[in-house]
Amino acid sequence: MTRPETLEGWLAYCEQQHAKPKNRPLDELRALRERLGLQFDCPVVLVAGTNGKGSSCAMLEAIAREAGYRVGLYSKPHLVHFEERCRIDGRMIDAAALLPHFEAVEEARGELPLTWFEFTTFVIMRALSGAGLDLVILEVGLGGRLDAVNVIDADCVLLTSIDLDHIDTLGDNREAIGLEKAHVMRPGRPAVIADPQPPQSVLDHGERIGADLWLAGRDFTYAGDRMQWTWGGRSQRYAGLGYPVLRGANQLLNASGVLAVFEALRMQLPISAQAVRVGLALVELPGRFQVVPGQPTLVLDVAHNMQAVSVLGANLKAMGSIHKHTYAVFGAMRDKQLAPMVERMRRLVDHWYLCALPGPRAASVDELATLVGESAHSTHKSPSAALQAAVAASGPTDRIIVFGSFLTVGGVLKDGLPRLSAPHLG
Repeated sequence: MTRPETLEGWLAYCEQQHAKPKNRPLDELRALRERLGLQFDCPVVLVAGTNGKGSSCAMLEAIAREAGYRVGLYSKPHLVHFEERCRIDGRMIDAAALLPHFEAVEEARGELPLTWFEFTTFVIMRALSGAGLDLVILEVGLGGRLDAVNVIDADCVLLTSIDLDHIDTLGDNREAIGLEKAHVMRPGRPAVIADPQPPQSVLDHGERIGADLWLAGRDFTYAGDRMQWTWGGRSQRYAGLGYPVLRGANQLLNASGVLAVFEALRMQLPISAQAVRVGLALVELPGRFQVVPGQPTLVLDVAHNMQAVSVLGANLKAMGSIHKHTYAVFGAMRDKQLAPMVERMRRLVDHWYLCALPGPRAASVDELATLVGESAHSTHKSPSAALQAAVAASGPTDRIIVFGSFLTVGGVLKDGLPRLSAPHLG
């Protein structure tokens, strides 16, 4: 075949390779890693879990960069541009810089079929491996045991909150899902468990393989008042910390796990208290309870499972009663817990603007309309069209929330961050 010459061409080609044996052992991907000569000459942190992975990755990156380290980050999924998945020294990688790595993975894979996710994961990991980094942060996809990033033996693992999601693939209960994610741990190496009530399967697996388990509430704790918070680990303590600039009820939980990672790696990657303070104050992460000032107020949140939507609901309530009406732009995947998600938000939403999303997994607007039932709603061909309709109906004291999927938030960000101005003042 004639190999693609652009990023878009390679991504389309990878989409065509979407086939692999079900539950394929990771050994085949480890062999590919060996053929690529893929290795890292710096500490590697793997971040797994159901919710909080993106926030935790962003805080790890921000603090380490404030400490003067050169950091590489692989996060997913992207909101608008594929290149968002790979950040080197705080900057999104250029598309052209990825092309040699697509070539290398295609050459090394031989006859091995790879999914789009596996192919692009190896591309980005190879790009990071040659970037002269001091720290690499790799975000795990939906599981852990069979995830492509699990071919890397991480120096430290961070497990964020674990809840029901991707139940067709990972299992229909927290114990099964937790065990899938726990397989990123390694014997003798630190595994930070930020979930305050982790599934027993996670703890059992960690003890069985001899991982160095760092448990929330036992090995590290945090406490805070309205002005500041403190954190204590096995031997380090931070007092008088400012709250993370990332909004949301769970960000202290995420930040606490992040600080435990840095303590676990303190001999390889020492971090100052000043780097912690500045990093938490400057960290950015689009689409995670991102409040965009304007008239009306716009809230962007990629919440796409029941736990994340519950947190979103709590965060919206915490904003108080300053907004007259709440309009929701909502699009989601069919394989999510859509009915409970809608019920959790129903009392907060005055009108639903239901939108179609691309791909066969996406729920149709008719399916979403059935779920919202007699609640006020309208249907739209895209997230941007739904947002336009919501803005047209809103007043300056209202708020619009966009949630349900990365594709929903990405759909309203594709032309840049919207700055809203209500068309009428009544």
